[in-house]
Amino acid sequence: MFVMKTLSFVNKSSLAIVALALFSGGALVSAQSSSTAPDNTKVNKDPGQLTADQQKETTADRDLTAKIRQSIVDDKTLSTYAHNVKIISRNGQVTLKGPVRSQAEADAIAAKATDIAGAGKVVNQLSVKAKSKTTS
Repeated sequence: MFVMKTLSFVNKSSLAIVALALFSGGALVSAQSSSTAPDNTKVNKDPGQLTADQQKETTADRDLTAKIRQSIVDDKTLSTYAHNVKIISRNGQVTLKGPVRSQAEADAIAAKATDIAGAGKVVNQLSVKAKSKTTS
C-alpha cells in the first residue's frame, strides 16, 4: 500500500513538473515569435535574388556548400550571425548572403569560401549589421 501511494505521488509530481516545463517553454516560444523579423526577410522575397531554396542538389554543389559551412562553423571567432549566413552553390558558383556583425567577418567568410571554391567562384552579398545598443 505504501509503495502504491509513493508511486502515485511520484507520478503526480512528475506530471506537475512536465506541465510546468511545457507551460514555461510555451511562454518562451510565444515570446520569441513576437520578436522582430529576420534582417534579410525582404531580400528573400525579392524574385530577382538568389535564395537558399535554389541550391543545386548535385553532389558536387552539396559537398561544396558543406565544406564551406564547416569551415565557417569551425571558426569560433565568428559571431552567430556569421555562422548562419546562407551559402548557395550552383554549378560550382557560390553566393554568400545574410547579415554579419562586421566587415572583418564578411571578409573572413568570403576568404574561406574562395579558398574552398576557387578564385572567381564566390559572389559576396553579405551585409554588415552591427549590434544594436539595446541588444547585449
